[in-house]
Amino acid sequence: MKFLISLVVFLSALTLHAKTANFIFCMEGSPSSFNPQLVSDGVSMNSSSQTVFNRLVEFKPGGTEIISGLAESWSISKDKKTYTFKLRKNISFHSNEFFKPSRNLNADDVIYTFKSQMDTKHPLAIPAANYEYFKAMELDQLISDVKKIDLMTVVIELKHPEAPFLADLAMDFASIQSEEYAQSLIKSGKGLKTLETNPIGTGPFVFKSYQKDSTVKFTANEKYFKGKPQIENLIFVIVTDSTVRAQKMKSGECHVMSEPQPQDIESFSKNVKLKVLSTEGLNVSYIAFNTAKKPFDNLKVRQALSMAMNQKSYLDVIYKNQATAAKNPIPPTMWSYQKNTIENKFDVAAAKKLLAEAGFKDGFETELWTLPVSRPYLPNGKKLGEMVQADLLKIGVKVKLVTFDWPTYLEKSKKGEHQMIQFGWTGDNGDPDNFMNVLLGCSAVQAGSNYARWCHKEFDTALQNAKEDSVIKNRTAFYQKAQNIFSIEKPWFPIAHARQNKVMSANVVGYKIDPFGHDQFESVSLK
Repeated sequence: MKFLISLVVFLSALTLHAKTANFIFCMEGSPSSFNPQLVSDGVSMNSSSQTVFNRLVEFKPGGTEIISGLAESWSISKDKKTYTFKLRKNISFHSNEFFKPSRNLNADDVIYTFKSQMDTKHPLAIPAANYEYFKAMELDQLISDVKKIDLMTVVIELKHPEAPFLADLAMDFASIQSEEYAQSLIKSGKGLKTLETNPIGTGPFVFKSYQKDSTVKFTANEKYFKGKPQIENLIFVIVTDSTVRAQKMKSGECHVMSEPQPQDIESFSKNVKLKVLSTEGLNVSYIAFNTAKKPFDNLKVRQALSMAMNQKSYLDVIYKNQATAAKNPIPPTMWSYQKNTIENKFDVAAAKKLLAEAGFKDGFETELWTLPVSRPYLPNGKKLGEMVQADLLKIGVKVKLVTFDWPTYLEKSKKGEHQMIQFGWTGDNGDPDNFMNVLLGCSAVQAGSNYARWCHKEFDTALQNAKEDSVIKNRTAFYQKAQNIFSIEKPWFPIAHARQNKVMSANVVGYKIDPFGHDQFESVSLK
């Protein structure tokens, strides 16, 4: 009898901790690139930096605390301008069918990772690459040098103190690349563009294949320095239609699904085969006015359009009870949020009057680009577009709705080809700079992440002052000043701060909601 009981206990434990052969993540869109240096969207980050790569420092899973990554330790000089990192030993890079590393990670890889983004003339910089995120964060202007002290020690020198810098290094664009792999691609004639299609990193999963608009496949990294993941084969299945994703989730075809529709949360919660994790989202959704194009360079036009859009109806119809109204470019859960900025005012008569004062008594024709995929900050871009279209027609503005596939949408919007555009953001490091500077700073216009193409000197000066001051009280004052300017100038119509909901099979173990909106699977398994 005791033997039978022991056998049952043993088999139960074995089942609980058994390797998960295939794990299916139903994802909302196709990645635009597998090089995390070149992307700023969650789909591409999940498919590259969060699976294939590591960074010098990383965020503790499920939180914002900075912990060691590829650097086992670090120190910061008294003047806060010199950061010294001691690298872990015996960290292996992945292999693929045309590359086998001959050495482990060392200082040369770190130097290559950053210097190739700092200098477009660097011999290993990707031709014509914009390195959007690196430049939007102004790191090309901040970092003066990256130096090797010895094989396992790297020093990064800054031109001036930068309060969020260490957190910046935990972000996706700072994923450490293999210098040896880049050199081998040049020697073999494959070229550095291969970094976008066949990534090599040190992360928990090894990239195997990508079938466009269908699947991305990974296998567990046998040599992962944190221990081999429980999942043997990680498969991202691309399902752009949220209704189809929900059906697949309910039928058991997915273990985790991305971006559930707000109206489906209640039914998911009642399904005993599923579970829902939920938390406040560190995000914002908005409609950006391209201020580089007429008539959006006219403040009265932007004010009129903002007054004509019924924000409450958008929240009621699109978000149900899964979001709060936005008025600032940062969410209310973030420190330095300015409570005193004025709420969006819905007033059609006043909007018509302002439009007439701006010289558009009879309105005008324009375009609104609508999101082609569900995002954490905006679950249904098409429906929002239709509601905005109906609202603006009431003041004589005729809106044509336009959309593209997700990679094309990203590419064209970075070039500023739009007039009005739906977008949003989920924070990447917990700092207000990551919202306001990346999305609205002057340097972000050229980098491509400032979709309003709006450069306001007083606003930008406040952001620069906030970055260089390490005192939270002072930084808060600068960011609140910037929010006041934003509220007056209206480069965006802010829409909502959405709750973050994750739906998964009831037998998924170890999944944690990431505050930055990533989906991470290195510690996940199935019961």
